[in-house]
Amino acid sequence: MSLEDIQAVIDSAKARGVDHLEGYIRQRAPEMAEPKVKETAEVAIEIIESVPIFLARASQEARNRQMVRTVQPVLDHAEQYFLRPMDLIPEMTMGLAGLLDDTYLVLRILQNLDRGPEPFLDWDLEFPLAFLRGLVGKEIGAKLDTLSVAAMQEVSQQLALVWEQVSHDA
Repeated sequence: MSLEDIQAVIDSAKARGVDHLEGYIRQRAPEMAEPKVKETAEVAIEIIESVPIFLARASQEARNRQMVRTVQPVLDHAEQYFLRPMDLIPEMTMGLAGLLDDTYLVLRILQNLDRGPEPFLDWDLEFPLAFLRGLVGKEIGAKLDTLSVAAMQEVSQQLALVWEQVSHDA
């Protein structure tokens, strides 16, 4: 995984300032008082900045549990979405606001990993996900939820093919 690339995307968006993010928040919640806009932007940035840490921890847990073949493709899917130059909210034009959807998707994928018979990371991602969903809106949130499920299904299909090949080789 290229956590350095993800960090570079975050740093690039941060270098462009918080104006786009605060403007996005004002647009999504025009009734919000200015101090609350700034506070909301700060919380959003904290959550965005946590993505490389979350992904590194998930990757480490996959290695510890000897589940790299199963988990790493899911994490790679999340990383690829984060690194795409154009997506549901493009960071190329929106700066930090454009990383809200990417961050939401990464956290949803990690949350999906925790829904197995045994928690994978045992993190409570409800608050950051609800917070981000409030910012991206229901429509984009629903699309991202679908993408997170599709990522899990894609990996499941890949694993089924590997098992089929292994069983034929045996």
